[in-house]
Amino acid sequence: MKKIKSMIFLLLILQIFLTISLIGCLEQQNIQLDAVEIREYQGEKLNSVNDFRENSVKGPQQINKSTYQLKITGLVDTPKNYSYEDIIQSFQHNKKVVTLDCVEGWSVKILWEGFLVKDLISEAKPNSSAKILIFKAYDGYTTSLPINYIIDNDILLAYKINNATLPPERGFPFQLVAESKWGYKWIKWVTEIELSDNLNYKGYWESRGYSNNADRNDSFIGY
Repeated sequence: MKKIKSMIFLLLILQIFLTISLIGCLEQQNIQLDAVEIREYQGEKLNSVNDFRENSVKGPQQINKSTYQLKITGLVDTPKNYSYEDIIQSFQHNKKVVTLDCVEGWSVKILWEGFLVKDLISEAKPNSSAKILIFKAYDGYTTSLPINYIIDNDILLAYKINNATLPPERGFPFQLVAESKWGYKWIKWVTEIELSDNLNYKGYWESRGYSNNADRNDSFIGY
């Protein structure tokens, strides 16, 4: 009985220690974020990184930067496999202030910095039959968007948010900035971009009744 009580006591101490350590890590992360985050850009007021609500399907994902790979697959002549540093160092950086609108009723105006998706896929030499891009995430989440939308709107794959590197809960290493689309198209933790001719493809929420078009000016209920 004494051994059982001792074990329970040790487990409680361990749980308290882990909780304190987690709180300390989060506080340190917020301090680092506060040190670099900007709240205004070219005269536009910005929301804070902390104004987002956590609504991912499996919770924040932890991705190792040193082993991360972004795959460009599907209807391409030369499939690509980029490391994090490949993308950061080899492609032109772009900035945009874009508002994310969530179907839950909240929105955030943020300065995003990243890379044009069309630049990333062009290196893989897309096949003329490719009509859509299927984005896949580390947690299994997927969504899709027409390739013409991606090209015509200079859509970004972001690695910075308000001048700060994306924290894990915001999609590190990369989040799609699907401007003019509802938030469920803004896929986080992107690990693969597949070029496809399947115009009927439906991602995680789209297969559950959400609109595949996802235009912000329209209802997000599927039609």
